[in-house]
Amino acid sequence: MTDLGTMTLVGLALFGLAGGIGITAVGPGGVLPTMGMFLLTGLSPTTVAGTAIATHVATGALGTYAYTRSGHLREPATRRTALLLSAAAVAGTPLGVLLNTLLPGRVFGLLLAAAVAVTGVLVWVRDRRERKQEQEQEGTGTAEAGGPRPLTAPVTVAVGLLVSVAAGLFGLGGPMLSVPLLVLCGLPVLPALAAAQAQSVVVASVGTAGYLLHGSLDWGLALLVGVPELAGVLIGVRIARAVPTRRLKFALAATLVALAPYLALHS
Repeated sequence: MTDLGTMTLVGLALFGLAGGIGITAVGPGGVLPTMGMFLLTGLSPTTVAGTAIATHVATGALGTYAYTRSGHLREPATRRTALLLSAAAVAGTPLGVLLNTLLPGRVFGLLLAAAVAVTGVLVWVRDRRERKQEQEQEGTGTAEAGGPRPLTAPVTVAVGLLVSVAAGLFGLGGPMLSVPLLVLCGLPVLPALAAAQAQSVVVASVGTAGYLLHGSLDWGLALLVGVPELAGVLIGVRIARAVPTRRLKFALAATLVALAPYLALHS
Protein backbone atom coordinates (compact mmCIF):
# COMPACT_ATOMS: atom_id res chain seq x y z
CA MET A 1 0.00 0.00 0.00
CA THR A 2 2.98 2.31 0.52
CA ASP A 3 3.49 2.66 -3.25
CA LEU A 4 -0.03 3.97 -3.86
CA GLY A 5 -0.63 7.68 -4.42
CA THR A 6 -2.90 9.89 -2.35
CA MET A 7 -5.68 10.00 -4.95
CA THR A 8 -5.59 6.22 -5.25
CA LEU A 9 -5.92 5.83 -1.49
CA VAL A 10 -8.84 8.26 -1.44
CA GLY A 11 -10.46 6.38 -4.31
CA LEU A 12 -10.11 3.06 -2.49
CA ALA A 13 -11.66 4.55 0.67
CA LEU A 14 -14.59 5.85 -1.39
CA PHE A 15 -15.07 2.41 -2.95
CA GLY A 16 -15.23 1.04 0.59
CA LEU A 17 -17.79 3.64 1.71
CA ALA A 18 -20.00 3.04 -1.32
CA GLY A 19 -19.68 -0.70 -0.85
CA GLY A 20 -20.82 -0.52 2.76
CA ILE A 21 -23.88 1.55 1.83
CA GLY A 22 -24.78 -0.88 -0.92
CA ILE A 23 -24.35 -3.94 1.33
CA THR A 24 -27.05 -2.97 3.82
CA ALA A 25 -29.24 -0.69 1.69
CA VAL A 26 -29.79 -2.88 -1.37
CA GLY A 27 -27.54 -5.93 -0.93
CA PRO A 28 -25.16 -5.88 -3.92
CA GLY A 29 -22.46 -3.54 -2.62
CA GLY A 30 -19.75 -5.91 -1.51
CA VAL A 31 -18.27 -6.14 -4.99
CA LEU A 32 -17.23 -2.48 -4.94
CA PRO A 33 -14.14 -2.94 -2.68
CA THR A 34 -13.01 -5.80 -4.93
CA MET A 35 -13.54 -3.65 -8.01
CA GLY A 36 -11.65 -0.75 -6.47
CA MET A 37 -8.61 -2.83 -5.57
CA PHE A 38 -8.61 -4.60 -8.93
CA LEU A 39 -8.83 -1.34 -10.88
CA LEU A 40 -6.64 0.95 -8.76
CA THR A 41 -3.84 -1.30 -7.51
CA GLY A 42 -1.39 -3.68 -9.09
CA LEU A 43 -2.14 -6.47 -6.65
CA SER A 44 -2.59 -10.04 -7.81
CA PRO A 45 -6.18 -11.37 -8.02
CA THR A 46 -5.49 -13.59 -5.00
CA THR A 47 -4.38 -10.63 -2.86
CA VAL A 48 -7.27 -8.50 -4.15
CA ALA A 49 -9.81 -11.15 -3.18
CA GLY A 50 -8.14 -11.97 0.14
CA THR A 51 -7.89 -8.32 1.20
CA ALA A 52 -11.43 -7.54 0.07
CA ILE A 53 -13.02 -10.48 1.85
CA ALA A 54 -11.24 -9.56 5.10
CA THR A 55 -13.06 -6.22 5.12
CA HIS A 56 -16.39 -8.04 5.16
CA VAL A 57 -15.83 -9.75 8.52
CA ALA A 58 -16.55 -6.55 10.42
CA THR A 59 -19.18 -5.24 8.02
CA GLY A 60 -21.05 -8.55 8.15
CA ALA A 61 -20.96 -8.56 11.95
CA LEU A 62 -22.17 -4.96 12.11
CA GLY A 63 -24.91 -5.60 9.58
CA THR A 64 -26.02 -8.69 11.48
CA TYR A 65 -26.16 -6.70 14.71
CA ALA A 66 -28.15 -3.92 13.07
CA TYR A 67 -30.74 -6.28 11.59
CA THR A 68 -30.96 -8.18 14.87
CA ARG A 69 -31.72 -4.94 16.70
CA SER A 70 -34.31 -4.02 14.10
CA GLY A 71 -36.04 -7.35 14.73
CA HIS A 72 -35.70 -8.78 11.22
CA LEU A 73 -33.22 -11.49 12.28
CA ARG A 74 -35.44 -12.49 15.19
CA GLU A 75 -38.13 -13.84 12.88
CA PRO A 76 -37.94 -17.68 13.01
CA ALA A 77 -38.16 -18.06 9.22
CA THR A 78 -35.40 -15.49 8.69
CA ARG A 79 -33.14 -17.17 11.28
CA ARG A 80 -33.71 -20.51 9.56
CA THR A 81 -32.75 -19.01 6.20
CA ALA A 82 -29.65 -17.42 7.72
CA LEU A 83 -28.56 -20.71 9.32
CA LEU A 84 -28.97 -22.67 6.08
CA LEU A 85 -27.09 -20.03 4.08
CA SER A 86 -24.29 -20.00 6.66
CA ALA A 87 -24.00 -23.79 6.73
CA ALA A 88 -23.70 -23.83 2.94
CA ALA A 89 -21.02 -21.13 3.15
CA VAL A 90 -18.78 -23.36 5.27
CA ALA A 91 -18.55 -25.75 2.31
CA GLY A 92 -18.72 -23.32 -0.59
CA THR A 93 -16.32 -20.56 0.46
CA PRO A 94 -13.14 -22.72 0.59
CA LEU A 95 -13.95 -23.98 -2.90
CA GLY A 96 -14.12 -20.40 -4.16
CA VAL A 97 -10.77 -19.58 -2.52
CA LEU A 98 -9.20 -22.62 -4.14
CA LEU A 99 -10.56 -21.64 -7.56
CA ASN A 100 -9.07 -18.16 -7.18
CA THR A 101 -5.59 -19.55 -6.56
CA LEU A 102 -5.83 -21.63 -9.76
CA LEU A 103 -7.08 -18.89 -12.11
CA PRO A 104 -4.80 -16.66 -14.22
CA GLY A 105 -5.28 -12.91 -13.69
CA ARG A 106 -6.88 -12.46 -17.10
CA VAL A 107 -9.51 -15.09 -16.39
CA PHE A 108 -10.19 -13.61 -12.96
CA GLY A 109 -10.84 -10.20 -14.50
CA LEU A 110 -13.21 -11.60 -17.11
CA LEU A 111 -15.13 -13.62 -14.52
CA LEU A 112 -15.33 -10.60 -12.21
CA ALA A 113 -16.68 -8.51 -15.07
CA ALA A 114 -19.29 -11.17 -15.81
CA ALA A 115 -20.30 -11.38 -12.13
CA VAL A 116 -20.63 -7.60 -11.91
CA ALA A 117 -22.79 -7.45 -15.05
CA VAL A 118 -25.02 -10.33 -13.88
CA THR A 119 -25.45 -8.63 -10.50
CA GLY A 120 -26.48 -5.38 -12.16
CA VAL A 121 -29.12 -7.23 -14.17
CA LEU A 122 -30.31 -9.10 -11.06
CA VAL A 123 -30.79 -5.81 -9.20
CA TRP A 124 -32.95 -4.51 -12.06
CA VAL A 125 -34.95 -7.75 -12.32
CA ARG A 126 -35.45 -7.78 -8.57
CA ASP A 127 -36.85 -4.26 -8.63
CA ARG A 128 -39.25 -5.18 -11.43
CA ARG A 129 -40.48 -8.15 -9.44
CA GLU A 130 -40.97 -6.08 -6.30
CA ARG A 131 -42.99 -3.48 -8.20
CA LYS A 132 -45.16 -6.18 -9.77
CA GLN A 133 -45.88 -7.68 -6.34
CA GLU A 134 -46.79 -4.25 -4.96
CA GLN A 135 -49.14 -3.59 -7.86
CA GLU A 136 -50.81 -6.99 -7.39
CA GLN A 137 -51.31 -6.32 -3.69
CA GLU A 138 -52.81 -2.89 -4.41
CA GLY A 139 -55.10 -4.39 -7.05
CA THR A 140 -56.45 -7.06 -4.71
CA GLY A 141 -56.56 -4.78 -1.69
CA THR A 142 -54.40 -7.15 0.35
CA ALA A 143 -51.24 -6.47 2.29
CA GLU A 144 -48.16 -8.62 2.47
CA ALA A 145 -48.15 -11.10 5.35
CA GLY A 146 -46.35 -9.94 8.46
CA GLY A 147 -43.53 -12.49 8.27
CA PRO A 148 -41.31 -13.62 5.41
CA ARG A 149 -42.45 -16.38 3.10
CA PRO A 150 -40.21 -19.36 3.96
CA LEU A 151 -38.06 -20.86 1.23
CA THR A 152 -37.54 -24.61 1.02
CA ALA A 153 -34.29 -25.94 2.47
CA PRO A 154 -32.94 -27.24 -0.88
CA VAL A 155 -33.49 -23.85 -2.55
CA THR A 156 -31.87 -21.98 0.33
CA VAL A 157 -28.85 -24.30 0.44
CA ALA A 158 -28.43 -24.09 -3.35
CA VAL A 159 -28.42 -20.29 -3.16
CA GLY A 160 -25.97 -20.44 -0.24
CA LEU A 161 -23.54 -22.69 -2.11
CA LEU A 162 -23.64 -20.63 -5.31
CA VAL A 163 -23.16 -17.38 -3.45
CA SER A 164 -20.38 -18.63 -1.17
CA VAL A 165 -18.33 -20.09 -4.02
CA ALA A 166 -18.58 -16.78 -5.91
CA ALA A 167 -17.83 -14.84 -2.72
CA GLY A 168 -14.73 -16.91 -1.98
CA LEU A 169 -13.57 -16.55 -5.58
CA PHE A 170 -13.95 -12.78 -5.82
CA GLY A 171 -13.56 -11.70 -2.18
CA LEU A 172 -17.19 -10.77 -1.60
CA GLY A 173 -19.20 -10.81 1.60
CA GLY A 174 -22.22 -12.53 0.11
CA PRO A 175 -25.17 -10.06 0.01
CA MET A 176 -24.15 -8.95 -3.49
CA LEU A 177 -25.62 -12.13 -4.96
CA SER A 178 -27.65 -13.67 -2.15
CA VAL A 179 -30.08 -10.76 -1.74
CA PRO A 180 -31.19 -10.60 -5.41
CA LEU A 181 -31.36 -14.39 -5.62
CA LEU A 182 -33.35 -14.75 -2.40
CA VAL A 183 -35.79 -12.07 -3.53
CA LEU A 184 -36.19 -13.72 -6.92
CA CYS A 185 -36.94 -16.97 -5.07
CA GLY A 186 -39.76 -15.25 -3.19
CA LEU A 187 -38.26 -13.85 0.03
CA PRO A 188 -39.16 -10.24 0.95
CA VAL A 189 -36.33 -7.70 0.73
CA LEU A 190 -35.66 -6.92 4.40
CA PRO A 191 -35.59 -10.59 5.53
CA ALA A 192 -33.29 -11.32 2.56
CA LEU A 193 -30.97 -8.49 3.58
CA ALA A 194 -30.97 -9.67 7.21
CA ALA A 195 -30.23 -13.32 6.37
CA ALA A 196 -27.51 -12.29 3.91
CA GLN A 197 -25.71 -10.26 6.60
CA ALA A 198 -25.51 -13.33 8.85
CA GLN A 199 -24.23 -15.46 5.98
CA SER A 200 -21.61 -12.86 5.14
CA VAL A 201 -19.97 -13.24 8.56
CA VAL A 202 -19.34 -16.92 7.86
CA VAL A 203 -18.27 -16.32 4.25
CA ALA A 204 -15.84 -13.55 5.23
CA SER A 205 -14.38 -15.42 8.21
CA VAL A 206 -13.83 -18.68 6.32
CA GLY A 207 -12.56 -16.83 3.26
CA THR A 208 -10.14 -14.69 5.27
CA ALA A 209 -8.72 -17.80 6.93
CA GLY A 210 -8.30 -19.44 3.52
CA TYR A 211 -6.47 -16.51 1.98
CA LEU A 212 -4.30 -16.11 5.09
CA LEU A 213 -3.09 -19.67 4.54
CA HIS A 214 -1.97 -18.57 1.06
CA GLY A 215 -0.32 -15.40 2.42
CA SER A 216 -2.62 -13.28 0.22
CA LEU A 217 -3.82 -10.46 2.44
CA ASP A 218 -2.76 -6.80 2.77
CA TRP A 219 -3.90 -5.73 6.25
CA GLY A 220 -3.09 -2.04 5.73
CA LEU A 221 -5.22 -1.91 2.61
CA ALA A 222 -7.96 -3.89 4.36
CA LEU A 223 -8.12 -1.21 7.06
CA LEU A 224 -8.09 1.62 4.54
CA VAL A 225 -11.09 0.15 2.73
CA GLY A 226 -12.77 -1.56 5.69
CA VAL A 227 -13.16 1.44 8.03
CA PRO A 228 -15.12 3.56 5.50
CA GLU A 229 -17.03 0.41 4.57
CA LEU A 230 -18.17 0.07 8.19
CA ALA A 231 -19.42 3.65 8.13
CA GLY A 232 -21.25 2.88 4.91
CA VAL A 233 -22.96 -0.14 6.51
CA LEU A 234 -24.51 2.11 9.18
CA ILE A 235 -25.63 4.62 6.57
CA GLY A 236 -27.06 1.84 4.42
CA VAL A 237 -29.19 0.42 7.25
CA ARG A 238 -30.83 3.81 7.72
CA ILE A 239 -31.47 4.09 3.99
CA ALA A 240 -32.99 0.61 3.82
CA ARG A 241 -35.38 1.31 6.70
CA ALA A 242 -36.36 4.93 6.07
CA VAL A 243 -35.80 5.95 2.46
CA PRO A 244 -37.29 4.63 -0.80
CA THR A 245 -34.31 2.91 -2.42
CA ARG A 246 -35.52 2.53 -6.00
CA ARG A 247 -33.26 5.26 -7.35
CA LEU A 248 -30.31 3.82 -5.45
CA LYS A 249 -31.02 0.39 -6.95
CA PHE A 250 -31.08 1.77 -10.47
CA ALA A 251 -27.93 3.81 -9.88
CA LEU A 252 -26.11 0.76 -8.55
CA ALA A 253 -27.39 -1.49 -11.36
CA ALA A 254 -26.39 1.04 -14.03
CA THR A 255 -22.95 1.51 -12.44
CA LEU A 256 -22.27 -2.22 -12.29
CA VAL A 257 -23.37 -2.87 -15.87
CA ALA A 258 -21.38 0.13 -17.14
CA LEU A 259 -18.21 -0.87 -15.30
CA ALA A 260 -18.32 -4.53 -16.37
CA PRO A 261 -16.78 -3.93 -19.84
CA TYR A 262 -14.07 -1.75 -18.29
CA LEU A 263 -13.21 -4.49 -15.84
CA ALA A 264 -12.96 -6.99 -18.69
CA LEU A 265 -10.67 -4.69 -20.68
CA HIS A 266 -8.61 -3.84 -17.59
CA SER A 267 -7.93 -7.51 -16.97
